[in-house]
Parts: sequence; C-alpha cells; structure tokens
Amino acid sequence: MKFLRLLLLSAILIACKDKAKDFSKKNGTQKDQGDFFVAFNELDKSYCDKQKEEISYLYNKLINKNDFYGQFLVAKNGKILFEDYEGFAYKEKDDKNRKDKPLHIASVSKVLTAAVILRMVDEGKIGLDDKVSKYLKGFYHDEITVRMLLNHRSGLRHYGYFIERDVKWDKSKRITNQDILDLINSGKIHLESTPGTRFAYCNTNYSILALIIEKVSGMRYHEAMDKLLFKPLGMKNTFVFDYEKHHDTVSQTYKASRLRLAFDHLDLVYGDKNIYSTARDLLKFDLATYSDKFFSDKLRKEIFKGYSYESKGEKNYGLGIRLREWKEAPTLTYHNGWWHGNTSSYITQKNDTVTIIALSNKMTHNTYQTKKFIKLFNPKYPIKLDSDAGGANE
Repeated sequence: MKFLRLLLLSAILIACKDKAKDFSKKNGTQKDQGDFFVAFNELDKSYCDKQKEEISYLYNKLINKNDFYGQFLVAKNGKILFEDYEGFAYKEKDDKNRKDKPLHIASVSKVLTAAVILRMVDEGKIGLDDKVSKYLKGFYHDEITVRMLLNHRSGLRHYGYFIERDVKWDKSKRITNQDILDLINSGKIHLESTPGTRFAYCNTNYSILALIIEKVSGMRYHEAMDKLLFKPLGMKNTFVFDYEKHHDTVSQTYKASRLRLAFDHLDLVYGDKNIYSTARDLLKFDLATYSDKFFSDKLRKEIFKGYSYESKGEKNYGLGIRLREWKEAPTLTYHNGWWHGNTSSYITQKNDTVTIIALSNKMTHNTYQTKKFIKLFNPKYPIKLDSDAGGANE
C-alpha cells in the first residue's frame, strides 16, 4: 500500500512538472533555462488580454513616441504580455530593430557582471568581504572589498573623470580595463572618499570587477560571461563587445536627431557597460534569478537589500541593483543605463513576478518611464504616471 501511494505521488509530481514545462514552452518563457527552470502559476487569458491593452496604451503614451528606436517588453510569471520593436538598429544599412537584434544595454551590463561575481560567491570562489588585493595583486587601495565594488561604496573615482583631470589621457588611444588598474596602482589617482563610508555610483568599480572575473575564471571577461552566464541561460543573442570584431556590424547608436555617434576612447572598457543583448534574452536572465540554483536564498537577501543610508530618501543600491525603498509598497528593484545614445531600463519585481525591459539605441529619456508600468500590477506603488521620466540615475 505504501509503495502504491509513493508511486501515485511520483506520477502526480511528474505530471505537474510536465504541465509546468508545457505551459512554459507554450508561452515562450523558459525554453532554454535548463537547470534554472522555475514554474510560475498560469495566468488567466482575460487577465492577460486586459493587461496587454493597458500596457499598450501606456507604452504608446510614454515610450513609443518621438521616433523611438528600440525594444520594449513586459512579462509576468514568465509570460510575455506585451513586446514591441521599433526603428533601426543600424539605419545606414537599413537594419531594423527586431526581437533577435542585440542592442548595447549600457549600465544594465552591471547587473550581468554582478551576477557572475555573485555566482562565484555562492560557489565559494570569491568572498564578498574579501579584499580586492586578494585577487588583483598589488591593488593600491588595500581596504577596498568586493562588496564595496558591487554596492558602489569603494570610494574610487570614475575613470572617465580621472583620465581627463589627473593623467591627461591621449584620446587617440583607447583605454582598457588593465590601463585603469595600472593608473590606480600608480598611486596618482586619489580616492573620492574613504572606502565604506558613502555611496557614489562609479563605473570604475565594475571595470575592476570584470578583471576579478578574469582572474578567478582564468578566461577573458568576454569568454567568461559567455561560458558562465549567456550559454547556460540560452542567451543566444547576447555578447560582450569587441571593438576589432564588432564595431562595424553591431547595432549603432544615435543622437535624438538620428545622427550616428562614433565610438570613442572609452569604448574598450567592459564590466560597467559593453554588453549587447535583447529584451528577450534579458527576460531569460531575469527568470533564472528566481531559481535557488542560480542564487542561494542567503545570497539573494544580500543582493536585494540597501547598503547606503547616509542620505535621506527612498533611493538605495544593493549588489548590482538599484532600489527604491518605500514603506507603503514593496521595494522597486531595477537598473538603468546610458552610454552614448544608448539608454536602457531593467525592472525585476520579485513580489509581483514582473519583468519590464526597455532598450533604445537613439537618445531618449523615455526609456526611464518603465517604472510607471509597475502601477498596472500593484496600485500601491507611489509612482505618478504624469511625473518626469528622470535620467539613468533615477
């Protein structure tokens, strides 16, 4: 009798699992998630239709205007409720934006860099409170830790500023991550603040994290990201930019006037930016972050908590993720980006199992309107639909 019960229970569990997989495939959610598959509750068709209509209205009102070039996607429970692709990826070649066309995701790249570092933490290869000098021998500022790089409390200055003001970098030469590290280790670049005392968003932090990934993995950052993140998650249209290989084939970036912007001396630096991806690939990444096999529950709590309370207000930063901490609503977890004419926004609302992604390769602040869409899923969020879009740091 006990054996029959166990057999029946096993059959039920397998059937449930198969049903979840069938639902996932039918709704285009996690075909390639592999070990990181998470089953979500199925959504009612009438709910999906209603949400799609409301999202479409808000999208055309807030984002898809002024000749929008880009990608936009909203998903709940892994199901895409709405997506749209507009304008050109490479106007001069008549190459239009589409669901499989990668765009530069600007500082949303930091979320992916952080993910690889954090998975190394879960695997015991890196300690959050290890000193950077443990991995990068001779690192000049011995008191800076991995956690301080992740949450922007290192006190390091932005490389884009110190190469202008302190070393007068020759702009005919493209600076690399190793150049940045060498300049820091020269002792000529002073800190902005004492490490661990205050928040200051700084691209330098993530250029250094990329070097740590290289040191720990034994691979170039480009290869490590592909092997450790993109391929396992089935992110087939995601890669790290390589100037020599990609500069004339990737999607281009434009001013609001449609004038194409050229690459410059900062375009070899990676970790802080320089990942190209699609809205659909970023959804695959987001869904994986719900899995305990991707991030342990213990680590997830470290990622999505605020670390900077020296200034009043709702804005904060976790480990590779921005936060809006409200008393009357769940914390908003997101990241924005801006590089040249590329703007991006990634929202991952775990409480509501909602993903919102906007990518644009023609300069616009409309991309940052994405946070207003969470009101459609939870009216408690204190966001005004008629407020300004804000900028990348909002």
